[in-house]
Amino acid sequence: MWYERLRVQIPSIAQGRERKKLNQTATKQEKEKMLRTRRLVPLRGSLRIMRRATDSDGKSHGNESRGRGRKVKASDRGRWVTVRTWMRSIPVWVRFDKSEGMYQMVETYEGLRPRGAKRTRGVDGISRCFIMLTTRRMPLCRLASMEGIQKQTREYYAAFVGMEGRILGVFMVTDVLWFYVRFEAVLIPMYRRIGVWGSRARKIRAAYFFMRYTLVGSVRMLLGILYLNSRYGTTEMVNLKVRCSRPEERGGLEVGTQRRRWRAFFASLAVKVPMVPVHIWLPEAHVEAPTGGSVILAGVLLKLGTYGMMRRLRGRFPSATVYFTPRVYVRAVVAIVYTSRTAIRQTDRKRIVAYASVAHMNMTLVGLFSMTEQGVEGALFQMLSHGLVAGALFMVIGVLYDRYHTRRVMYYGGVAQTMPRFAVVFLFFTMANIALPGTSSFVGERRILLGIAQTNTLVTRRSATSMVLGGAYSLWLYNRVAYGNRKTMYIGEQMSDLNRREGRMFLPLRRRTLFLGRYPSCVLERMHVSCVSRREHVRMYS
Repeated sequence: MWYERLRVQIPSIAQGRERKKLNQTATKQEKEKMLRTRRLVPLRGSLRIMRRATDSDGKSHGNESRGRGRKVKASDRGRWVTVRTWMRSIPVWVRFDKSEGMYQMVETYEGLRPRGAKRTRGVDGISRCFIMLTTRRMPLCRLASMEGIQKQTREYYAAFVGMEGRILGVFMVTDVLWFYVRFEAVLIPMYRRIGVWGSRARKIRAAYFFMRYTLVGSVRMLLGILYLNSRYGTTEMVNLKVRCSRPEERGGLEVGTQRRRWRAFFASLAVKVPMVPVHIWLPEAHVEAPTGGSVILAGVLLKLGTYGMMRRLRGRFPSATVYFTPRVYVRAVVAIVYTSRTAIRQTDRKRIVAYASVAHMNMTLVGLFSMTEQGVEGALFQMLSHGLVAGALFMVIGVLYDRYHTRRVMYYGGVAQTMPRFAVVFLFFTMANIALPGTSSFVGERRILLGIAQTNTLVTRRSATSMVLGGAYSLWLYNRVAYGNRKTMYIGEQMSDLNRREGRMFLPLRRRTLFLGRYPSCVLERMHVSCVSRREHVRMYS
């Protein structure tokens, strides 16, 4: 009968509902552990490299008595860790709900928790773009380091993957105090990479320059964080964003106090951008660092300063941000013009790209403080584009340095005659560096100029000079290296073209540069809601 069939179906329906609830619970628990596993993969991989990997000469440093598998080289272990971290970061991009502007996948951990601080992690539309930039860049940095790093490879790759975990912690953390801790923890492995695996005799001096400027410059930010913690009893970003932005009669910061705290945070973050005159450490660090270190420094670490300004200044001190915006414009425009003209006078190829990076990062500051939708989104997009293009240019320089061990422009000429594939790659990223239409840099700089044109046309005209000066030093560098007579008296007659490893190193960067130049909406749509919510917050409380 029909009721007997229904009696049989009711338990199956109930079981299906229970199974669906269990699957939803499992999916929720998986999402809650998602960020933790992404960050712990490189940190655990760093410990495994130190314990079980071997150097390039085959010497083992692991505990052989345990018998846990065959010996693996440090470079192969680093490849496994970086690729696995990248694969595990893809679900963060796929499962994110782009219609929400708040933090998602939020996790809270017990343990070491200072007064008022919480160990919480989360991602929004902005931070997940930089997480993907970091995780995709690290396997390419490993490829760039295979030829130049031949000593202490175990320690090098352990510091390499350990720094990746610390960088991911900066982009995931949602507490101001823990942001500072992760922010400064990144400096230690980078300091070692410059001082130990640097390329010249001045590497110790460059390492001290890097540490002195970046670490000492952050002291004022730490004092500002401690002041906010003593006043409000918390360092959680969302709570501070609400409490600091309130009017003074409702418990918010006084106008003078807010401006003093803004200066403290800005002075610390300006060193990381860097801005003039605290930019001296960057060319020194780039010149002395190995190729992989320069790629990470230009592609990821320079973004921490502008990322911190986006998170810490605009949300916590909206009225002070509006008050100091004209001064930021002046300093940024001066830095753009000064560093671009300085790049033309350099004779070292790494110094040219280093000064160009300073100019491009100050260009992003102009868009970031424009308080317009196009300007802010263009600044964030330009940060991602700069991570691709500037890192690729340092790889191009590293290819020639691995062969001839010199970076002086005067020693090169006629490279296009004997290295045609290399010349094509070099030309492609040179055009991307000067924002050729069709590349990702054009999209970012165009949106920045359109955004700032809505508020200040004078700053727009001065900022546009970066494209003109950028074309001057970029094309001058390419012309001197690729064309002209071959200078065999300096670098010899044998010039080998790109090999298979170097081709695999440049191919993903070229694809992504063209893809983002043609389809920028795939990134802009995912960060749009987060950018709009922060822009409206500044306008509401300023």
